[in-house]
Amino acid sequence: MRKIGTATWMVAAFLVGLAIVVTVYAGGTPAHRLGMALRATARWSFLLFCLATYGGALSALFGPAFQPLARRGRDLGLAFAAAHSVHLALVVWLLYSSPYAIPRWYMIVFSIGVFWVYVLAAFSLSSTLSAQLGPRRWKFVRTIGVEYIAFAFAFEFTNRILDGNFANALHYSPLLAAAVGGPLLRIAARIKRRSDAENTVRLLPD
Repeated sequence: MRKIGTATWMVAAFLVGLAIVVTVYAGGTPAHRLGMALRATARWSFLLFCLATYGGALSALFGPAFQPLARRGRDLGLAFAAAHSVHLALVVWLLYSSPYAIPRWYMIVFSIGVFWVYVLAAFSLSSTLSAQLGPRRWKFVRTIGVEYIAFAFAFEFTNRILDGNFANALHYSPLLAAAVGGPLLRIAARIKRRSDAENTVRLLPD
C-alpha cells in the first residue's frame, strides 16, 4: 500500500506539471509560452518541495496538527522530483531552442540542485541504497541535499528580485521568504528537539 500511495503521488505530480505546460501552450502567446511554462512548473515543484520538507519541522515546533504532513514527507519529496522532471525538460528545451546564453554560474547552481533532487529521489525509492549508507549517513546526505535545493530556489528568487523589475520583486519576495524560511524552521526544530531531550534527561530520576 505504501508503494502504491507513493506511485500515485508521483504520477499525479508529473501529470499536473504536464497539464500546466499544455495549458500555457494552449493559451499563451508564442513568444512567451516557454518562459511562462518554465515559471509555472517551477512554482509547482517548489510548492511540493515546501510541503515535503516543512512537515517535520512544523510538527516539532507546533505539535501533532502537522503530523499528517510530516508522515507524507517521503511521498511529497518523490512527487517533487517527479514534478521537477517536467521543469527540467523545459530547461533542456530552452538550452537547445533559444539563442540566449544562460550564465555559467547560474547553470552550475541549477545543475548541482538537479543532481541533489535525483540523488535523494534514488535513495528514497531504494531501501537498499539508504540501508547501505546507514541511518546516520543517510540523514546527513538528506540534510545536505535538502538544504542545497532550498539554497538553489532562494538563489533563483533572489536573482529575480535583484533584476531591477519592481513587479518581479513583489512577486518573488514571498517565494524567497518561503525558500529561506524552510532552513530556519528546520534549525529552530533541531534546537527545540535538543532542548526537549535535555529537559527529559533532567527529569529522569538519579
